[in-house]
Amino acid sequence: MVAMLETGVATPITASMVRSSVLTASASRASLLLPGLGGKGKQVGMLPVCSGLRMSVKARPGSRVGFSSPRRSSRIVSESQETVTGAGVVNEATWDTLVLKSDIPVLVDFWAPWCGPCRMIAPLIDELASIYVGQVRCLKLNTDESPGIATKYGIRSIPTVMIFNRGEKKDTVIGAVGKSTLKTALEKYIGW
Repeated sequence: MVAMLETGVATPITASMVRSSVLTASASRASLLLPGLGGKGKQVGMLPVCSGLRMSVKARPGSRVGFSSPRRSSRIVSESQETVTGAGVVNEATWDTLVLKSDIPVLVDFWAPWCGPCRMIAPLIDELASIYVGQVRCLKLNTDESPGIATKYGIRSIPTVMIFNRGEKKDTVIGAVGKSTLKTALEKYIGW
């Protein structure tokens, strides 16, 4: 997983050390406390904190894992919707600025992390965001985190995609629909 740097010397971390390690985090940094190094355990430096990212390491017990190990198998997985998407994120605090006061049409995807159909159309929303850069603002609103907005606009089923123009709701598409349906609904408002 990581090579510990302790006074300039790289020490490989074994899989058993990782299983029994303690990861502590603050707002901007994290540190890894490993047992068995120098008695009580040793803090082995600061690690950057990435919101929504998880690193997993596959290693056999007792095997040495480090940056130079050719046998290591690791991957970084995004668990955060906004980390890897082309569409931006909107919530109750940013709703007025990003949606209602926008100079260009806004497409808002009302979704939730537990919703399977929402995850199905997420790549379509991201693709539309990249196709219509500068013409349309594509945003995603997590209904679990911003229930007030969802209630205000009568969201009873997700995914729901709403199109706003000059602060007014213009169109609504409910359910997991194809890209052509979303493009047709959106293109009515481009260039207004």
